[in-house]
Amino acid sequence: MILRTRFTKVGYLKYLSHLDMVRLFTRTFSKAGIPIKFSEGYNPHPKFSIGNPLPLGTESLAEYMDVELAYWMDPETFIERMNKSLPQGIQLIESKMVEKRASLTSMISWSHYEIRFMSDKLDEEDDFEEALSKWNSLSQVNITKKRKKGKKKVERQLDIKPLIGNITYKGKDNEDFHVLSALLKSGESGNLKPIELMEAMERELDLKVDLDMVMIKRLDVFTDEDGEIKELA
Repeated sequence: MILRTRFTKVGYLKYLSHLDMVRLFTRTFSKAGIPIKFSEGYNPHPKFSIGNPLPLGTESLAEYMDVELAYWMDPETFIERMNKSLPQGIQLIESKMVEKRASLTSMISWSHYEIRFMSDKLDEEDDFEEALSKWNSLSQVNITKKRKKGKKKVERQLDIKPLIGNITYKGKDNEDFHVLSALLKSGESGNLKPIELMEAMERELDLKVDLDMVMIKRLDVFTDEDGEIKELA
């Protein structure tokens, strides 16, 4: 039995690394009495996988993991037991049984983010709509990506425009932060981090944004089936 589970990662736990998340869930399965299935061999480990890890400091309402159980358990019971043993910032929202299929990492293609920031240049809503119009008129926006090749770090230029589904300005919140909604590529077919988007927008539009104060939250993830964006099944 495989349970696909959605969970949160908010508050101070947004600084928890992917490896620490794996350790946390491993301990919680045992503490909560979850009949998780273990791999075979000399070093058995619990059979579960967490989807695309977020950069440290990014909150999320849409983290996913697949958990393989040794025998059937009601999804609601699974959620109840786990949440009693998990810290407040990491809580299971929903869980459902799925058939064995491709990995979560290969299925997730897009992420929907809320990006909050302050600007010393923008004041009224029309100011940002004008800046966004200028951004949309750009045919190409390159950023520098670094990756390891052997022992060396190799730099390459990447046009991020194809990695952006849409960007919408939502106005200001009650704390006077500007709020953006952004659908960005996320996964094996391409990946654009929200902070990379903001760095590029700052460079191209001179928004006077303090990038260290940008707050990011992932709201949802989607799969891409033949060019059609769909909810994760």
